[in-house]
Amino acid sequence: MSAISALTRPKRLRAPRVAGVSGRRPAGIGGWAVLLILALFAVGPLIIFVFAAFKTQAELVDNPFGPPAKLLWSNFADAWSQAHMGRGLANSAILVTGTVVGTLIIAGLAAYAMARLDLPGGGSVILYLLVSSALPMQMFLVPLFYIWTQTGLYDTKLGLIIIYCATLSPFGTLLLRAFLLTLPRELEEAARIDGAGELRIAARVILPNALPGILTVALITALAAYNEFLFAVTFLQSDAQMPVSTSFFAFQQSYVQNDVLIAAAGLIMLLPMLALFLVLQRRFVEGMANTGMAA
Repeated sequence: MSAISALTRPKRLRAPRVAGVSGRRPAGIGGWAVLLILALFAVGPLIIFVFAAFKTQAELVDNPFGPPAKLLWSNFADAWSQAHMGRGLANSAILVTGTVVGTLIIAGLAAYAMARLDLPGGGSVILYLLVSSALPMQMFLVPLFYIWTQTGLYDTKLGLIIIYCATLSPFGTLLLRAFLLTLPRELEEAARIDGAGELRIAARVILPNALPGILTVALITALAAYNEFLFAVTFLQSDAQMPVSTSFFAFQQSYVQNDVLIAAAGLIMLLPMLALFLVLQRRFVEGMANTGMAA
């Protein structure tokens, strides 16, 4: 009787498990508190930085962390005129454009050869690029200074663009190579059957399909060249050649500096790259995800 009842007893139904759902419990108050603290830790300095751009120097000393009592928009006009930020932004635009174009040409051709061709010693080249990307750039200042002064590249934007391309190309090559490895081989094989050469395959087939990766490298390179300070202040001396990253020297008089104008100039400097990132945000995330750089 017990055997019959066991066979006829209805089985307990289980809820179907949905694919992609791990079944974890939602985060509690503790989890949200940790996330809130991390968000404040990341955004807090930026908020204080924006507050400082609208204060007077006396108000910044009395209330360094709170919001300004009155929005002082004249700080931005003073920062723009005193630091010659219009000229600095124009110089930075030239440096960034030249660096991005040069880096994309070098990294694009190198990444194509390493990812799509049977390159002898490819592992050694990758190791060399990794080591060169990890080296501190300060160790190249002295030899480059002597070379640049002897070749006439000192105090020229072209000389600084060459330095930026040389220092940023290794990482750009590795990043773009990781993206090219995700493209199917059938694309280039079909082009080879049609009689296309390697240069035409790279320019007409592979690189157009690698546009998210190219835009990712371009954005990272642009941000690095735009914010770079050490090489700019070392290899450029004329005020007419200075990029916007060196404009903060205009607010330092002997041992005293105007912090509110520095904050206003920094906010002006932030806006162009912020706008560029917002425009290319979707492509940037897509490129980082396909290269395996995103978590």
